[in-house]
Amino acid sequence: MPCSAVITIMNAPKVLIVYAHQEPKSFNGALKDTAVRVLTQKGCGVQVSDLYAMGFKATATKEDFLGEWGVSPDHFRYAQEAGKAWKEGKLSKDIVEEQKKLSAADLVIFQFPMYWFSMPAILKGWMDRVLTYGFAYTYPGFYEKAPFAAQKKKAVLSFTTGGPQTMYQPNGINGDMNVISWGMQHGILHFCGFQVLAPHIVYGPASASNEARVSMLADWTRRLETLWDEKPLRFLSEDKFDMTVGFTMKPEVMNEYLNVPSGPTTGQHLGKPLPENNQTESADKVERSCFSLE
Repeated sequence: MPCSAVITIMNAPKVLIVYAHQEPKSFNGALKDTAVRVLTQKGCGVQVSDLYAMGFKATATKEDFLGEWGVSPDHFRYAQEAGKAWKEGKLSKDIVEEQKKLSAADLVIFQFPMYWFSMPAILKGWMDRVLTYGFAYTYPGFYEKAPFAAQKKKAVLSFTTGGPQTMYQPNGINGDMNVISWGMQHGILHFCGFQVLAPHIVYGPASASNEARVSMLADWTRRLETLWDEKPLRFLSEDKFDMTVGFTMKPEVMNEYLNVPSGPTTGQHLGKPLPENNQTESADKVERSCFSLE
């Protein structure tokens, strides 16, 4: 459902931007401001969780639960305690507020600088504390059976890097960006049922010219205009796996890839070369690219 100026405010698609940068005047700040401006102009309802400004607590501790914890009195298990607290309405106020924002959102944009090939600790802490058992996933309710899948929530990682794009190519010194992105996109977002859109990656803005940075913001503006129309990244569905024993790929599915030059996905590659751009381009773009090579 795209944003439109003719949609009433009550029914307008809602966007949550989870923003993790200390400096409002940073390039990440500019990307966040661009998203707020463009999506608001298109009629979306936009909320921003500015984690540093909020002083968001990044550590998952017993203080996240109201009253006494007690799933296992002699052994504290955060995930189990969080699930129980969510069910009983005993999560701390800051977690509840973020879960309310997330529940209302049709699209979530995570805006951050890449730290150590991942996200900043404050954003990882948001993931750890907000995406609780019961609220964001259950067993066996994960991946396409997770709560956000039924709600058809979309998510996109928008992040910056310190180095140029060449450093993150398959032959680059930092390694393939598809591999770097897999854990964040498959292991967190897809696991919770999000329709994961291709990441928006801005390579090396700190060392770019002012003219180049202006162009980078223009690229983001153009993408935001049609973001709602994009197909998500391609992941293997649960029916490709034996969900009763070992959670491994079914033999008949593996047989389908015997004569295919690459594996199905970046993570499930079957010892073959990785599929090109599996974690950096939408499924429709990858399909068109493969078709053009035939």
